Amino acid sequence: MAYKKSDEYKEQSKERYDIEADEYDSGDRGYHARQLYTDIQHKLEDFSFKNLLDIGCGTGNLLSFISSKYSTEISGVDISPKMLQIANEKLGDVADLREGDSANLPFDDESFDMVICNDSFHHYPHPEMVISEIRRVLKPRGNILISDITGNTLFRFYLNLRRHFSDEGTFKIYSKDEISKLLENTQFTNIKSVLIPDKIAFIVTASK
Repeated sequence: MAYKKSDEYKEQSKERYDIEADEYDSGDRGYHARQLYTDIQHKLEDFSFKNLLDIGCGTGNLLSFISSKYSTEISGVDISPKMLQIANEKLGDVADLREGDSANLPFDDESFDMVICNDSFHHYPHPEMVISEIRRVLKPRGNILISDITGNTLFRFYLNLRRHFSDEGTFKIYSKDEISKLLENTQFTNIKSVLIPDKIAFIVTASK
């Protein structure tokens, strides 16, 4: 079997999440993302923000969680129309939700104080473009928070080999140091990372 072209991962993610959207909030597929909500909340307490964008917002679960904890304008973008349909039903006029590509965000320059990306960065076949887009939509001195699945070197090697032959749309499983390097290369500063071993995950924050 030939390796997939990069944009095939994007289409697979869209198709997979359209199929799984109805059960995402309670099923196994969304379990890992839900595990990280409290950790994300604790990290957000370190920052001041008036508006926030969730990239890969899915069914709006995390946005709903954040809006219940913080007084902030919330926006979200996702590639899956079905996931966004559920998010719109859940959030209504509370959030500005748009269908779009993480590598070409449908928002104006310098629109947000905070951008978050939970458990979806490993799906993006153009990570450098995504980071550049995040920097574009962030206001001066704005902040980014990325949380994602990880693992030791052997675990990540296995998953990154398997991705070529699966239909899950996973492009690459990163270490926290690899994500930090991507941010550094895009001129983000104040980069801080934490490993969450019991959840096989990391959180990385940085400032524009």
